[in-house]
Amino acid sequence: MVTATVSKPWLVQKYGGTSLGKLLDTICCSIIPQYAIGHDLIVVCSAFSGTMKASGTTSLLIQCITLAEQGIDAQKKLIDIVDLIKDNHLNALNTFANSSARAFGPEEIFEDTAASIRRECESLKRFLLAAQIIGELSPRSKDRVISLGEKLACMIVAACLTSTGTPAKPVFLDNIIATAFGSSVDDQITALERLGPKFYQVLSGQIADRIRECGNAIPIVTGFFGIMPDSLLQTVGRGYSDLCAAMCAVAVGAEELQVWKEVDGIFTADPRKVPSARLLSTVTAEEATELTYYGSEVIHPLTMDQIRDARIPLRLKNVFKPSGQGTIVYTSSTRDDSPPPTSPTISSSVPSRTATPPSSFMLKNGYHGAEQERRKPTAVTVKDDILLLNVVCNRNTKSQGFLTQVFDRLERHKILVDLVTTSERHVSLAVQSLAPGALQRLTEELERFGRVAVAPSRMAIVTVVGHKMRNMVGVSNEILSALAKAQIGIYLISQGASKINISLVVAADHALAAMNAIHSEVLKIPTHREQENRFIPGPWLY
Repeated sequence: MVTATVSKPWLVQKYGGTSLGKLLDTICCSIIPQYAIGHDLIVVCSAFSGTMKASGTTSLLIQCITLAEQGIDAQKKLIDIVDLIKDNHLNALNTFANSSARAFGPEEIFEDTAASIRRECESLKRFLLAAQIIGELSPRSKDRVISLGEKLACMIVAACLTSTGTPAKPVFLDNIIATAFGSSVDDQITALERLGPKFYQVLSGQIADRIRECGNAIPIVTGFFGIMPDSLLQTVGRGYSDLCAAMCAVAVGAEELQVWKEVDGIFTADPRKVPSARLLSTVTAEEATELTYYGSEVIHPLTMDQIRDARIPLRLKNVFKPSGQGTIVYTSSTRDDSPPPTSPTISSSVPSRTATPPSSFMLKNGYHGAEQERRKPTAVTVKDDILLLNVVCNRNTKSQGFLTQVFDRLERHKILVDLVTTSERHVSLAVQSLAPGALQRLTEELERFGRVAVAPSRMAIVTVVGHKMRNMVGVSNEILSALAKAQIGIYLISQGASKINISLVVAADHALAAMNAIHSEVLKIPTHREQENRFIPGPWLY
């Protein structure tokens, strides 16, 4: 362990691409400098994005990969998209350079950064044009392409901060896996399989070394953290920058990990669909993970694993309302299988203040006792675009091998199952919708040993989440009664081993009504109409 000479606690902030695209001035001139006064900061950046994820840098880079694999016929389109990426970043840099928010700073910072942006984009263009000749990119080559987005974002943020008097330095992590496990792909694959989640703890140690090299400058770290053996997008998914921020927090034993978005925090339901949804001051780590899995864009599950083991709280904050408290996710103190807190690779002389949330705070927010039990659910969420499959075992198929064969076919087709209910000779599966061709191939294979029925309409999964919800007497009855009252049919119900969620499959057309019914009847949060009716004057006598 290396002890730093600083006395301020560490704080890690992660900014999404949309936040950086919309509020670069606010982030670099207000939010980061204010937090830097009382903390040693680490800033993790996603790739710049627009108002829609499809038009963001990462999505454009994925288009570049597709065009590279189409061969030289797509050469002009490929060049145009790389130029668009370059122009978008140069425009963002120039806008900040000419902004009144930048009080001082030498112009050379922006000139050097603009030259670096052009150089990186031209290098990518040459790489992709060479790949077009072959018409194929390996998973590692795809990772190299994707990494450019975060690299450009960090270069811009570091330049903007430095120009306003807050020294910052970009930290690129695209080669960190080779540094940690060697350049051999076989060695990297072996390490990933052998270490499991501890693979990311090893990377935390490497990140600590990079942070130490920044000295007194704020490290601006790429959310992309390495060229994975089987592609970072395949192994982790689009939320990899959240996981990178968690590894940074573990690396320094951070007081808190902050994820800055364009919303106030976690709500009892999606406020765009349920107008009466309320902001939650806190949720447990288990609830946050479950909400993410079943449709709410809260935080990547692997992120929760890292900070839970290190006992680091996570706070979601709104870049449009920096003074708001947001939603804080405390790590559970009741997990029997949790290892002791991980020792930070870089420590400060300030003692950790991240231990256990005050019991009065948790009680005020509906969590009772040492087990943090709730007397009503915390939130309800919806996962759309679901396909429901029912498979009935053939008479000539042994029932004990039936489930094995079903899941073997799903594994071959790389189909993830969201929900399962089974009996001896019957299984129902809720999966993400498939392309017609993929569905037909899967159905043909399943029909070799069973009769397959595909639900004719689109489905959705409605999930009710609450910590220790299994212990709530009558909650299942309340959920079913609320849906029955709203005349909503249920196609599948799953609770199983989970202590904190009950999931139901309903027709997609009824998902919004189901969510509102549960929100009002089960979570006991009145609708806007009900709240207004409480203040309507009655037939008073004058």
